[in-house]
Amino acid sequence: MPSFPLRAGASRRRLAIAAAALVAGATLLAPAGAFAQASYPSRPIRLIVPFPAGGGTDLIAREIANKVATSNGWSIVIDNKPGSGGNLGVDAAAKAAPDGYTLVLGQTSNLAINPTLYARLPYNPEKDLTPIGLVASAPLVLVVAADSPYKTLADVVAAAKARPEALNYASSGSGTVAHLATELFQKTASVRFTHVPYKGAAQGSTDLIGGQVQMYMSSVPTLIGHIKSGKMRPIVVTSRKRTTDLPDAPTVDESGYKGFEAATWFGVAGPAGLPKDVVAKLNAAFNKALQDPEVKRKLASQGAEVKGSTPEEFGAYIREETVRWGKVVKESGAKVD
Repeated sequence: MPSFPLRAGASRRRLAIAAAALVAGATLLAPAGAFAQASYPSRPIRLIVPFPAGGGTDLIAREIANKVATSNGWSIVIDNKPGSGGNLGVDAAAKAAPDGYTLVLGQTSNLAINPTLYARLPYNPEKDLTPIGLVASAPLVLVVAADSPYKTLADVVAAAKARPEALNYASSGSGTVAHLATELFQKTASVRFTHVPYKGAAQGSTDLIGGQVQMYMSSVPTLIGHIKSGKMRPIVVTSRKRTTDLPDAPTVDESGYKGFEAATWFGVAGPAGLPKDVVAKLNAAFNKALQDPEVKRKLASQGAEVKGSTPEEFGAYIREETVRWGKVVKESGAKVD
């Protein structure tokens, strides 16, 4: 069969067609996730807040998410999913597709306390979640209504010793760090209060101001607005040093209970199995947002201190805190079915 030599132009055209075919073939064979990751995020990211709108976790989530979104041209949608001490929201994130489009702003209670507190937790923080980064921390504050007769921690302790369990305190839920920190204080001071758990901050605040409960323990970001408005009076903060936003509120330590310290922290996580490049991109975006002076100022005005970490550091921190709070849970005898 005779052969005919190709012209130079025809040869180049055939080479181009062959190269295009190879690229198309590689595209068909490549994992579907490879291209999604390269363009990540290509659609809105859902950030679950496992508590109601208006609480400390919600305020921090919205501030950070807004900065990350505007700085990177992303769309981040806040999804408040309260219930069961934050477990419902964290469980929803743990069971989501590991594609980086569902995240959760977890905190001390649902990432470090609840694994010991709850007899049947629907997720395992270490196995079912991917740590992305530590965001912030904040001390707790014990408050009373503005017209309360209690002015100091000594007043509270004296009343509790005179009438054990007659004095009640509110928290935003069983298993929250506020609940466990108060349990720890009761053991330290040899007193007994009655715990009144709520499903979030709003109703507890209303009931404290209305006189249905005598005290409220929660994070500074959750209650500072009511304190500044004069509706609540701070008794003590649980940090080792006084917080700049509540300079007149003494610490538990300086009120006679040396070494007492408790804080709540917040961090971003996603489902187990998140691609490493997606984790790295998210971690970089959140850490950059946390270094913004305006973000630092706004979080500080809410009583929170920005942190930041690598995913590995955050994972190690969760494990350390799980051991620490697990001991408190066991010693207090607290349990939730």
